[in-house]
Amino acid sequence: MSILLALILCVVLFMIFVSLLLFVIGPVLLLQPNRRTIEFYRKYTNILHPSDLHLEYEELWLKTAEGIDLSCWLIKAPRSKGTIIYLHGVSECKIVGLSLAKHLHDRGYNVFLYDQRRHGDSGGTFCTYGFYEKHDTSTIINYLESRDDLTVGRIGLFGASMGAAIAIQVASIDKRVAAVVAESGFATLRTIFDDYQKRMIKLPWHYLRNIVIKRSEHLAHFKANVVSPLDAVKNVHVPIFIIHGTADDLIKYTYSRQLYENTGDPKEPWLIEGAKHHNIAEVGGEEYKQRILDFFDRGLTNELQRQPITHLQ
Repeated sequence: MSILLALILCVVLFMIFVSLLLFVIGPVLLLQPNRRTIEFYRKYTNILHPSDLHLEYEELWLKTAEGIDLSCWLIKAPRSKGTIIYLHGVSECKIVGLSLAKHLHDRGYNVFLYDQRRHGDSGGTFCTYGFYEKHDTSTIINYLESRDDLTVGRIGLFGASMGAAIAIQVASIDKRVAAVVAESGFATLRTIFDDYQKRMIKLPWHYLRNIVIKRSEHLAHFKANVVSPLDAVKNVHVPIFIIHGTADDLIKYTYSRQLYENTGDPKEPWLIEGAKHHNIAEVGGEEYKQRILDFFDRGLTNELQRQPITHLQ
């Protein structure tokens, strides 16, 4: 009996220790992801500014409704046929969107890239995965529409990872968005945090997640349940192109399948065989670029309203 009691005591002490540890560090990991700025990317690429791709650009600082400074680039097309806003993933910044921005610009689109709050060079204390960020994107659209010297045209969103989740949430509330590309997105904040918890500490217990979520909600003044692209996508009634790699080891491709199954037409799917989370463009190759460009060409001209594709492929 003493051995059994000792084992029970050890388990209880272990659970208390893990709970306290997550109570302290869990919200930091969730709300304050690592910032990747130019110094990080300098180690991997020499494409760090639009000028490195011979693109003329404006460097801007815009404020969110709460007064947080957002670091932005506006790349104007000479004869614009629309505007695409690029939304990056967690820990990343606007630098990662430069390659796609070049292709979009050459296709005739204005491109707006910015660092999300608590990312890159932007201000902000906490990342809320779309709870506040979706309103930041609407603030940017307000700014673009206020420019007398800019032909905004119809507006499309390209989002990768967290950016995909934000793009879907924006499109569900801002009817000025005319088309969305959602790449490697998650379904809900709670489920994706479960996945990260299992990878990091190998413990699937939901009560641990709930400890972190509740503490995070208190610190950042947001509601985790509201961060649900799976719910938001039901209110997206514009063309949406959902992309995911089948070998993604960070965000399961089945989440994109759920998103696809819960949105209405017009919609297009593309599961890229063998692609992981961070190499989807490389694995997709030239087809990746062309399908995104073609989607925006059709999605922003209402052609997809006439020719929806509704079978996951």
